[in-house]
Amino acid sequence: MFVILFCLAMPEVVEIPAPTYASVVAPLLNKHCVICHHSGEVAPFPLTSFEDARKRAGFLAKMAEEKRMPPWKAEPGFGEFHDTRILTGEEIVTLKAWADAGAPLGDPARVPPLPVFTEGWQLGKPDLVLEMPGDFDIPADGPDIYRSFVMPTRLKTDQTVAAIEFKPGNHRTVHHAMLFLDSSGEARRKDAADPAHGFGTFGGPGFLPSGTLGGWAPGNKPRRLPEGMGRLLKKDSDIVIQVHYHPTGKMEKDRSKVAIYFTPEPAVQMVAMMPLATRKIDIPPGEKRYNRHVEFTTPEHLRVVTVTPHMHLLGQEMKVRAITPQGKEIPLIWIRHWEFNWQDSYSLVRPLDIPAGSKLVLDAWYDNSAGNPLNPSSPPQRVTWGEQTVDEMCLCFISIVADSPQQLQKVRSAVFLQLFSPKDFLRLMQGK
Repeated sequence: MFVILFCLAMPEVVEIPAPTYASVVAPLLNKHCVICHHSGEVAPFPLTSFEDARKRAGFLAKMAEEKRMPPWKAEPGFGEFHDTRILTGEEIVTLKAWADAGAPLGDPARVPPLPVFTEGWQLGKPDLVLEMPGDFDIPADGPDIYRSFVMPTRLKTDQTVAAIEFKPGNHRTVHHAMLFLDSSGEARRKDAADPAHGFGTFGGPGFLPSGTLGGWAPGNKPRRLPEGMGRLLKKDSDIVIQVHYHPTGKMEKDRSKVAIYFTPEPAVQMVAMMPLATRKIDIPPGEKRYNRHVEFTTPEHLRVVTVTPHMHLLGQEMKVRAITPQGKEIPLIWIRHWEFNWQDSYSLVRPLDIPAGSKLVLDAWYDNSAGNPLNPSSPPQRVTWGEQTVDEMCLCFISIVADSPQQLQKVRSAVFLQLFSPKDFLRLMQGK
């Protein structure tokens, strides 16, 4: 007979040390957060010291778990973009573990130095610097303000733009900015009709732009277009900057600037803006999941460089993709949880090739119920396309290049024919 002896050993309890500010949390905050959370920036409080972070440890963990901070609305894995602001799962767990442990400091000698923030132009000496014509006053409180400012270039010849760098005059109150081109003089006329600097806008730029130069949001880095590409800046045209201001609790002033970098040689491939949109919006009151579906079939091969989704306060979600003639899906962007106050222009890591005959597809969803805390109407009202706060839009600006100027023009003409009447297109771009 065999006797089998079992040796049952008690499992050893191994205590894993809690993460500390010095060794783990400070580097994490330096990497993701302090670019906005330091003195003079748009964030409402700094995160540049142990005490700054310690007293908000639970709040930071909660914001990270809910993926509300850092502010990055593009869905991970659906498109690949520059300057992505996303915490990893491990980083989120780390912040929670640190908060749960009482936010320990650790060894003060191991606290890393803060990042050095560049004071001058990050891309070097610009070819052209433009500034708002004067200080704009932002009241201490009240709703957010959307204001467009006209900056004449006074160029004597056409140029092609490789990059722009926007510099807020007041980081505390400038939330984000979008940059448009105007060669018609319409923005100047709107500016002249308003006694204050600039003119008020909410949704679209309020005029028919001749092009775009992209946008700026905290955390974005200026970046040159790929070699050989450029955006056309016509002689004597204007740059119009639409700025989103957030009141800070005290009177503020802003006088922002923009630096322009031209291509060393005239660009071979012109980057142009294509609106994927519909004006056919009619949202009944109480509708929680209203959908708009837009399809455009490109007659030519093209490449996508940037995407800029746009809706208003009822917007909940937007998904944009391309489907090739063979049925392959090419993801462009997916904003699963739209927030009007966190709009951005998303620059692709590499231009995406879209074959001729492909469909560019946009789906957008809206919540016009009383359960939507951002609904501007109480009780909810019928909502259609328009410029005002109570109206809606369904639009994604897509910056594209084609193999030749003729093919680019053919694509842009096809947008007119497939998506809009000429009258509707003008109204779309004028925000009407």
